[in-house]
Amino acid sequence: MSKNPAPDERTSVSDSGSSILRKPDWLRVRSPGGAAFNETHGLIRKLGLATVCEEAACPNIGECWKKKQATVMILGEVCTRACAFCNVKTGHPDKVNPLEPGHVADVAAEMHLEHIVITSVDRDDLEDGGASQFVKVIEAVRARTPNTTIEILTPDFRGKPDHALDIIVKARPDVFNHNLETVPRLYPTIRPGARYFTSLRLLEKVRERDPSIFTKSGLMLGLGEDRIEVNQVMDDMRQADVDFLTLGQYLQPTPRHVRVEEFVTPDQFNAYASTARAKGFSMVASSPLTRSSYYAGADFARLKEARQKKLEKIAAKNRGKDA
Repeated sequence: MSKNPAPDERTSVSDSGSSILRKPDWLRVRSPGGAAFNETHGLIRKLGLATVCEEAACPNIGECWKKKQATVMILGEVCTRACAFCNVKTGHPDKVNPLEPGHVADVAAEMHLEHIVITSVDRDDLEDGGASQFVKVIEAVRARTPNTTIEILTPDFRGKPDHALDIIVKARPDVFNHNLETVPRLYPTIRPGARYFTSLRLLEKVRERDPSIFTKSGLMLGLGEDRIEVNQVMDDMRQADVDFLTLGQYLQPTPRHVRVEEFVTPDQFNAYASTARAKGFSMVASSPLTRSSYYAGADFARLKEARQKKLEKIAAKNRGKDA
C-alpha cells in the first residue's frame, strides 16, 4: 500500500529534514466552536477531567463535542510511555486522583450520556497498571447513571499480574477496546514500549474470561504498512475473536512525531472494510476520520443488533439439525 508521493505532494520540511505530505481534502474538517462545543468544554474543565479528544489532538473534536460526546481520559494527563504517533505528554505522572471516578460519573449524568467511552494513559508506574481505577470509574458511572453503556479503551497492562485484567472483566464493561495501532513490523519504531502479541493476547483473554463482553481493536493506516500486513492483522484479530474493527488515517500531531507515509484514500478504506466483513467481523468502521470512539454509541447499538442476529441464525440452524 505504501507508495512514494509525487514531488508536488510534499509541501514542507520537518525539524528532522524530512518532507511532510500535504493533507488531502477528505481530511479537512471545520474548526471547533459554537455554544454546544463550549458547554462541553466548560463542563470538562469544571470537573478537572482530561479527554483524549484534546490530548491526542483528535480531528473530530468539533463534531463530537457539539453533539455532547467526549472520550474521558482517566489516570491523569501524563503517560509513562513515548509512542512515536501519540500527542499525549510523557513523563512522571501524578498520584491517582481518588475523586476521579465521581467526576466521570458527573460527566455521564450532566451530559445525559447513553454511551460513555473511558480511556487512560499508560501507567506502568502502578502495580496494576491502573486497572483498579477503571473498575472504580465503571462502578461510579453505573451507580449514577445505570442505563449508560460503558466502553473502555485500555492500555496493554504489559508486565502486570493477571488480576489486573481479571478485575476489569469482572466489572463487565459493555465493550473492551484495546488498539493494536499498527502492524507487527512497525512496532519497534511506532510502539517501542509495547509488544504486538501481548496486545493481541489481551483481547483474547477478555473473550476467554467473559464471552459476553464485546471486544474491539483498531489500526492507524498510513504509517508505511502494506495491504498484506493489514490483512494479516485482521486474521490475527479474528483468531482472537475480536468483534469490532476500526481503521483510520494516522495524522502527524507535531513535526517531532513520526511522519505520515501515505494518505490512504476513502476507496482504499472501503476496500479494507469489505475485506474485514468477509473475514467475519461483526462490526467494521473504516474511513480516513475513523477513530476508536467516533460514533461509538451508535456503533455499539449496531454491534448488539449484529450479535443478536448472529445468535438467532445459529439457533435456527441448530433447530434445523434437530428436526
